[in-house]
Amino acid sequence: MNRLLYENSVSYQGYLIIPFWYQTVDNYPIYSYKLLSEIGYKSKFHKSENPAAIYGSSIDNIIEIAKEHIDQNLEFASQDDTFKHRYIYRNNLIIICNQNGKCFYNHYPPDSLNNIAAPKLFKSEFECINWIKNGLDKSGIRQRIK
Repeated sequence: MNRLLYENSVSYQGYLIIPFWYQTVDNYPIYSYKLLSEIGYKSKFHKSENPAAIYGSSIDNIIEIAKEHIDQNLEFASQDDTFKHRYIYRNNLIIICNQNGKCFYNHYPPDSLNNIAAPKLFKSEFECINWIKNGLDKSGIRQRIK
């Protein structure tokens, strides 16, 4: 699979719609998408790939297809936008969560929705983001040295 286009992701109705380039047909790009759900595995669509089984001709088109599918198959009423504090760094998706004055994060690499976050709590969103950036920067240095 190609890199997930986190920079084009859209938060909608408790889901994060994440497009990606699927393939090219007759020199035209075809896009698909994956979903993350704010309620995690309680949703049948959490980490699913293209549950609508329809592909798009552009990123905007695939986002609209995903939204329509979510509207037609709504599983829960979203209380909060869990994905509003999301960042992309070195093509990685970082979602910051705040609970009871503590921060933690979910970290997804560029090519999968496998959460690789460390089980660590932070005092602030700023502290959390800096810790993640430092770790990614150090791992990038190690990869170039090998």
